[in-house]
Amino acid sequence: MPNTKFIPHTDLRHIVNQHIQYLKGVGPKRSEILERLGIHTIRNMLYYFPRDYKDHTKIQKISEAKIGAKITIQGTVCGIHTRVSRNRMHILEVFVTDGTGTIAATWFNQPFLTNKFHMDDIVFLYGKVGAYQYLQLVSPEYEIIREKEDTHTREGAIIPVYTLNEYISQTQFRRIMEEAIHQFADSLDEILPEELIERNQLVPINTAVRDIHFPKTFEHLKNARYKLIYDELFILEIAMALKKRSIKEETGISFRVGPNVDIHIRKLIPFTLTRAQERVIYEIKEDMRNSKPMNRLLQGDVGSGKTIVAIYAILAAIANGYQTAFMAPTEILAEQHFQTVRKYLNHSSVQIRLLTRETCSQQKKTDLELIRNGDVDLVIGTHALIEETVQFKKLGLAVIDEQHKFGVVQRLKLKEKGSYPDVLIMTATPIPRTLSLTVFGDLDISILDEVPPGRSPIKTLWILNGKERDAYNLMRSEVAKGRQIFIVYPLVEKSDILNLKAAVIEAKRLQKEIFPDLRIGLLHGQMKSAEKEKTMVDFKEKQYDILVSTIIVEVGIDIPNATVMVIEHAERFGLAQLHQLRGRIGRGSDQSYCLLFGYPKTHISRERLKIMTQTCDGFRIAEMDFQLRGPGEFFGTRQHGLPELRIANLIKDFPILEKARKDAFEIISLDPHLTSCHHLKIRKEILETFTDRLELIHIG
Repeated sequence: MPNTKFIPHTDLRHIVNQHIQYLKGVGPKRSEILERLGIHTIRNMLYYFPRDYKDHTKIQKISEAKIGAKITIQGTVCGIHTRVSRNRMHILEVFVTDGTGTIAATWFNQPFLTNKFHMDDIVFLYGKVGAYQYLQLVSPEYEIIREKEDTHTREGAIIPVYTLNEYISQTQFRRIMEEAIHQFADSLDEILPEELIERNQLVPINTAVRDIHFPKTFEHLKNARYKLIYDELFILEIAMALKKRSIKEETGISFRVGPNVDIHIRKLIPFTLTRAQERVIYEIKEDMRNSKPMNRLLQGDVGSGKTIVAIYAILAAIANGYQTAFMAPTEILAEQHFQTVRKYLNHSSVQIRLLTRETCSQQKKTDLELIRNGDVDLVIGTHALIEETVQFKKLGLAVIDEQHKFGVVQRLKLKEKGSYPDVLIMTATPIPRTLSLTVFGDLDISILDEVPPGRSPIKTLWILNGKERDAYNLMRSEVAKGRQIFIVYPLVEKSDILNLKAAVIEAKRLQKEIFPDLRIGLLHGQMKSAEKEKTMVDFKEKQYDILVSTIIVEVGIDIPNATVMVIEHAERFGLAQLHQLRGRIGRGSDQSYCLLFGYPKTHISRERLKIMTQTCDGFRIAEMDFQLRGPGEFFGTRQHGLPELRIANLIKDFPILEKARKDAFEIISLDPHLTSCHHLKIRKEILETFTDRLELIHIG
């Protein structure tokens, strides 16, 4: 327990940072229970928001209950009966009266509830009205209110419901919260300038905190939520604005990318670029010409041609006498990029090296010396690029592919290999605009929204039980046309815990029982690099008809001759992963098929498979994925240095996010270091919120 001296009421500005044990009614023992919920200070308590509310403002009379309708009643327990049915089912019936009638609340096989109810308890019940021998509510939501125990749980109130553990009840927690609000809500500091509060018609912070916990009306609750959501998103966007401003204040490299350089680069590109590629190349050229470092995110759906855009930027930097680095998250993807880039630059004098942890020590030693001396123009590699032994003589551009696979620190380490180099970040995972304004609010964003001409849309089919034979026939007919197939499994080896098919076992079964006449290869992450590389080369050179694999083929595997992607246990994968896997096919002009073998048991997993069959639009899929899973799940927001959101929802609250962003960026443009007396509280909040991430914000 911290040795913290209690601060008297005369200094309320600091008292909210006192340990929670000093709150009346808590003490050392209960404070331990609250700490398990993440509540360490009085401020933590005040900002521990309800997850839901019970509407006790519309209590109905039992006499008005209609069979089939949902009803909320308040009444008194007048009878408790338990019995066991003929089929040995435990039945609990709690009879409740409100003076106008009686209704039974009935629960099946929940004997532990018996001790919860007592005669004369006041209860709230919510559920669907049915009838047996009398009116009943089957497994209704319930709340028991014993006299003088909870002043807020009464007829006509809006009752907060919190996320708690088994050591504290809703009633006990609400009583503690009521005490916290009563004593300390007025000590909360308003961080926003008065002008912003008036412009956005926001209620005061102490009013908002009172009304988020114990609102008198739903209008009060709405206003409280708006204020607290705005505050949370405003601080987030202030951090984004500070980060973006700090980058723009740096002096980087002003590359010369004129007609002469442009002509020489285009000679190495053997096809006509799409309009989207031309537009993005123009945006990148403008960035590179500017003396401020480029910090651009390139979004492009699978197959949209991001790599050639990156090659243009790389060649522009090399033409100016600078070295470039291209970092990918896996060895397979790094190898893929190395082969692709080498193919395009085959007739150029550009010196390229591949650097991964699997590079043999003697070769690595030689390559590191060449890189240090400036004799290598482009280094393509994995995390190995950020090791201390890798030193560039003159790094001018860093390209990072599938950047969501890397954390913030890793990206910073690569950038620090040079003196304010330009940075081009690429992703084939389309990012919802709601998320790009937060996670990537400090970046300029380019979007490749076209695919090269001549590609047919992929047909995606959900293969139901009993239809496997039809799928196998389709696969066999594609092989007969000279095409190839991917089959992806979620596991490498069979698991004792998960009842899922595994790649190693299934490869043998498919070869023996389903496709004995076809050539089947196997690829997974536990293989040595040389084995993986050989398997991929063999597949590319058509030594195999079918490649059985794990998720390792999610990114970077480019086999234009592959026209079928089979995903086993598709319900186990997220939408973004399914879309990435599907992107491994459809790279030629032939019709391609994605076959989803899935047996979903939840609503969300069923929705995922439905969405996949309905659209190939990565951006639409990203929005839907984001709605299904939320920002933390969707894109690992923790690794981007963002705090967890307590109340805001980036989908539902997007209009508030836009307002908060506009206001935040306006303030930073006028007061870049938040030194104005009107902004000192904002500065303090930023320093406290991002205390362990200040190097990412550069507040100054």
